[in-house]
Amino acid sequence: MRVLVLCVFLSLGCLAQRPQPCTSPSLLTGNLAVSTTDEKLLVYAKFTYDAVREHIRLTEFGYHNNKTFHLDLLFLFKQAVVYHIDDKTHTCIKFHLDTKFHPLAIPQNASLLAQVVLGSSSGPGQGVLVNSWVGGLMILGEQAKYLSTFTEFGCIPVSNMLHTNTSGWQVTSFFNIVIGLADPQRLIPPHFCEDARLEDKDPVTFFSFF
Repeated sequence: MRVLVLCVFLSLGCLAQRPQPCTSPSLLTGNLAVSTTDEKLLVYAKFTYDAVREHIRLTEFGYHNNKTFHLDLLFLFKQAVVYHIDDKTHTCIKFHLDTKFHPLAIPQNASLLAQVVLGSSSGPGQGVLVNSWVGGLMILGEQAKYLSTFTEFGCIPVSNMLHTNTSGWQVTSFFNIVIGLADPQRLIPPHFCEDARLEDKDPVTFFSFF
């Protein structure tokens, strides 16, 4: 009987230790940086993320083809609209959004590449245990490969590498993330966006602005 009980506990321990695909907390605030291997795009952004209402706000500054740009975008996926906001001029452009909301998560069909410690495991607080996953998905009708790294505890995104034949490699790094909404008002269209008319153009996607 003791041997049987020991075997049960050992098997449960092994199952518990194997990393499983996870979903990030529903409310996040933080920063991210995006770059491409051809060095044509470099973006630094502040993001506010609400997976419950399916809202994302991105305030970004970057370089593309040696030119600087600034964008402030509010994506409302359930309403299928995105606002291009200009706080300085109090103007707002409204587009039809043709993209489904995808939460920050590891797909269930992803394959575990490795579990590693970022930093050092020599002492408390010197490193972070993370899991790296690989897989494939369709983006705008094109097959893409990804390598995503999330923390083992909390399922906080650390980095993502995405490759398509059209765009090559795109690397996203996440940092300064806190759980919750530092400013919930950022996910509500400003008052000067109330009268914004929907642009009579083809629908845009989440990737149209990158």
